[in-house]
Amino acid sequence: MARPVVRVDGTNVELHGAWTLSALHAESGSLQRELASLTDADVHWDLRGIEALDEFGALLLWRAWQWRLPASVLLRSEHEARFSKLPAGASAPRARQRLQPLDLLLGAGQSTISLFDHAAGLARLLGELIIAAALLPTRARLIPWREISANIYHSGTQALAITGLVGVLIGVVLSYLFALQLRVYGADVFIVRILGIGVLRELGPLLAAILVAGRSGASIAAQIGVMRVTQELDALAVMGISRTLRLVLPKVLALMIALPLLVLWTDTSALFGGMLAAQHELGISPMAFITNLPSSVPTANLWLGVGKGMVFGLVIALVACHFGLRIQPNSESLGAGTTQAVVAAITVVIVLDAIFAVAFSDVGYR
Repeated sequence: MARPVVRVDGTNVELHGAWTLSALHAESGSLQRELASLTDADVHWDLRGIEALDEFGALLLWRAWQWRLPASVLLRSEHEARFSKLPAGASAPRARQRLQPLDLLLGAGQSTISLFDHAAGLARLLGELIIAAALLPTRARLIPWREISANIYHSGTQALAITGLVGVLIGVVLSYLFALQLRVYGADVFIVRILGIGVLRELGPLLAAILVAGRSGASIAAQIGVMRVTQELDALAVMGISRTLRLVLPKVLALMIALPLLVLWTDTSALFGGMLAAQHELGISPMAFITNLPSSVPTANLWLGVGKGMVFGLVIALVACHFGLRIQPNSESLGAGTTQAVVAAITVVIVLDAIFAVAFSDVGYR
């Protein structure tokens, strides 16, 4: 098959040969540049000499013609169908434009508005939750005990394995790292205090909250989102059933109960892993580790960690329910809403942990 040829005679351009992928792949770049230089409006194109034309060759010419047929062009009837299927004019792909400062400012403004919108939605949901909880003592029969129990099981009991495993591994890693440094200065005994304060005060609550946010937060958002897709939320509204009472309140109470218990479980697992590593690296016996722990670590660190767990449980459940209720009745919104719920919950947990660290910087130290 003949190679593609471009013949230029003044304002007349004749194309010959085979304009197919197999014939063009080796010299498509040079041909593209040559064709791009022939974009004058007075050029007359003659494509009748083309022996074979496929989609690749047609697209090569289409791009050189600025995504439209030239004013003067001669081509075979069998080749007209190739160009009729290609995008024309405004529907053609546009070149990527360089971002301008105004575009960056507009994007920052839109992100800020979206942030305030989510903050207002969370505040509204929290207000509805407080009102629903305040009315429960007068209407005890409306308390959703079964939903609360089920959510405690799913969010707490079923998370014991993963939180325990991560706790043990984190304790082992921290103990090994600290042991390498403490051995240099002969301060082996301080491993108990460092591990105790670090785990009980920071790592235990933070690890448990992040794992629960990724596990239960996604589950909560997806569950409410599916109810939106299947119109179950609309059915609750038609029947006059409060979605805050039946959906949000059980999940919030369940996480506020389950997460502090998971924090205690994660603390115990991490200290157990650290104790084993300390015995292996520093020769500190488990009995000595357990005996020195209460005297080395003030009890305030334990209560601070448990209190963090309760606040983190409230925030994770609220954020997950907020994004779940905002999911639109389509599969794309369901996936995006679930992802946003997990990312937002983890981000808020880390921000709150930093606030706790600053606010209680004088508590729990001797």
